[in-house]
Amino acid sequence: MELVCPAGNLPALEAALEAGADAVYTGFRDQTNARAFPGLNFTDAELERGLSRAHALGRKVFIALNTYAEASKLAEWRRAVDRAADLGADAIIAADMAVLDYASSRHPGLPRHLSVQGSATTAPALAYMHERFGIARAVLPRVLSIQQVERVCDAAPVPLEVFGFGSLCIMVEGRCQLSSYVTGASPNRHGVCSPASFVRWEEQADGGRSVRLNGVLIDRFAPSEAAGYPTVCKGRYEVRGEVFHALEEPTSLNTIDLLPRLRAAGVVAVKIEGRQRGAAYVRQVASTWRAAIDSLRGAGPEWAPRPAWQQALAAHAEGHQTTLGPYHRAWH
Repeated sequence: MELVCPAGNLPALEAALEAGADAVYTGFRDQTNARAFPGLNFTDAELERGLSRAHALGRKVFIALNTYAEASKLAEWRRAVDRAADLGADAIIAADMAVLDYASSRHPGLPRHLSVQGSATTAPALAYMHERFGIARAVLPRVLSIQQVERVCDAAPVPLEVFGFGSLCIMVEGRCQLSSYVTGASPNRHGVCSPASFVRWEEQADGGRSVRLNGVLIDRFAPSEAAGYPTVCKGRYEVRGEVFHALEEPTSLNTIDLLPRLRAAGVVAVKIEGRQRGAAYVRQVASTWRAAIDSLRGAGPEWAPRPAWQQALAAHAEGHQTTLGPYHRAWH
């Protein structure tokens, strides 16, 4: 089972490799990837250095071209595919069928992974993408129960990768209709569900703070309360006279408890979310998962995560809380 880790810049890439990542995923410094933050991502020269470093260690680098191309600017996405191939990337991660089609016809030797943004949740969907575009791997969406993951693994024509740790998304994998409605900007192409230009913090008379997204009140925080980055889904709203997290709690996915079951299902790789996070996050989370995956080799049914691993991961989770998310749904 591979460990696939995020790298938003060269220090994070180095941290992931030092912590034992089998592969890292990155993006170009443009809108062809879904984490187009200012100051984040790689120039071609930086990627060349990162690829050289990874390949020297026998590791892989995947380049995320996982946004949906604008009809009038498709040439930009095609050029990104060409750049990835020319740089010697080990694979591209794409969702748009136009991008996958161009890559398969122009660069057939460049492995193509179906992005989680492609939202393929069934074996027939994966079979179509494999037959039509020759995908070599697919990342399953974070909306499936563990039973559904097992069933897809049984019939999938390609190896499958799942997210193991990091932020959750309750919408169609990075294409949030809530955020699009509030801001008028696509999270898929603007790098984040709450673009900084739409966020406004306001100091309150009691020392607390409130935050608005494009003028819409998302949350209010008490003077001593820690405030995370505001998103529509994790805001607090008044519903029938009660103020609470009406859509989703601020918490992170953590599937380390499910490692034996994921391995038994045939999942080939576990992916860590967080290209927008720093090198310290990448190093700690990657090293924890590396230890867990290594300890699973040859282990019997008594295997269980160590408390120290759970504590280390909780320290980097949203709200210092973790969840199995949809994996533990009773209905599936």
